[in-house]
Amino acid sequence: AELAERARARRLGPADMQGACFTISSLGGIGGTAFTPIVNVPEVAILGLSKLRVQPRWSGGTDPGADAAFESRAVLPLSLSYDHRVIDGAAAARFTTRLGAILAQPAHLLL
Repeated sequence: AELAERARARRLGPADMQGACFTISSLGGIGGTAFTPIVNVPEVAILGLSKLRVQPRWSGGTDPGADAAFESRAVLPLSLSYDHRVIDGAAAARFTTRLGAILAQPAHLLL
């Protein structure tokens, strides 16, 4: 809690940000559509979040008889970088897929 409070007050020092194994970095506040986060040793992964934007998405499948249309949807680009010596690519893909599903339907966390 103390560390979080210092982060909110913008009073974190380099020693406060050491020893992590996973980092989340957000560049959404300054724009951009995507970026490649760099893993800093001894960390093994970093998740980058870009700017959330509203885009049209097709609501239906390929069935021409189904009620389908373009809908406005919030899109949050995610970029995951990881050390392949520690993390298997398939596990990283499953993590990213699961995270996307959770972010799309956060109420499912309560079930």
